[in-house]
Amino acid sequence: MLSSRLGNDTQEGTETFTPYAGGAPANVAVACARLGVPSRFLGMLGADHFGDFLARELAAHGVDISGVVRTNDARTALAFVSRDADGERTFDFYRPPAADLLYRIEHLPAGVFEAPAILHLCSNSLTEEAIADTTLSLARMAQRADCLVSVDANLRHNLWTEGSADTALVTRLLDHARLVKLSRDELDYLRGDHPADVWLSGRLAAGVRLIVITDGADVVEARGVNLLLSVTPPKVKAVDTTAGGDAFIGGLLAMLAEDGIDGEWYRNEPRLRRALDIACRCGAHAVTRPGAYAALPTRADIAHLKA
Repeated sequence: MLSSRLGNDTQEGTETFTPYAGGAPANVAVACARLGVPSRFLGMLGADHFGDFLARELAAHGVDISGVVRTNDARTALAFVSRDADGERTFDFYRPPAADLLYRIEHLPAGVFEAPAILHLCSNSLTEEAIADTTLSLARMAQRADCLVSVDANLRHNLWTEGSADTALVTRLLDHARLVKLSRDELDYLRGDHPADVWLSGRLAAGVRLIVITDGADVVEARGVNLLLSVTPPKVKAVDTTAGGDAFIGGLLAMLAEDGIDGEWYRNEPRLRRALDIACRCGAHAVTRPGAYAALPTRADIAHLKA
């Protein structure tokens, strides 16, 4: 559950909040669905009002929620998001305890990886040992089934007990992926004292096929073995950057899925450039709208956007 600040009410200085459905992997599932690509959300929600709201919103946007599990053992997580004049966010999370942290491998629907698919994950499900084990197990299962594992670092340091993300654990998850998305700031945090090129080469050596590095409104860079692409996003006025990254990776995955994920997808430069262009348009559109699901574009929304 994601609540986004709209502004002040009639009493000067008092913040008001409006509920928006959100959550990084769920945002990506909605992004794909709104672009016409079938998507499914796997996870756990509380048996509460906010869980009802999230499930209803996912389904309303065309996401398959047959793999969603409900529990009375914890509440649905909340995030309060405050925006500044440039649309940049400050997050306050109410988690743990939360229902999403209770999801386990035994909750997976039967046969979930029998057909070729893309599994998308992020580091927010690494913040406690049990959910981290589930996340890494999911990645390994998808790999063994020849699915494409996608990971967005999506670092939210205040979700971690120590107040900062565990770089070794996040990197371990990245190395289970074939597609990795990082912001420039996340790259700088995760690489530590290592030069960027050395750290990125380490991920490629571990088996990552494509690393996409975003930098806000600036140029997007994509790296692979013997591959370097750059794409410039459209210029827009940002209102709320909450869903920008998720809209980007959702657009990228949707285009890759639409073309079919074969063994050489990461070598097809024209196809990758087209997918990155669409992804940039999706991200650009999303930051011009408040909220998460509500900001994610359809194909008609991005048709007119150009770099």
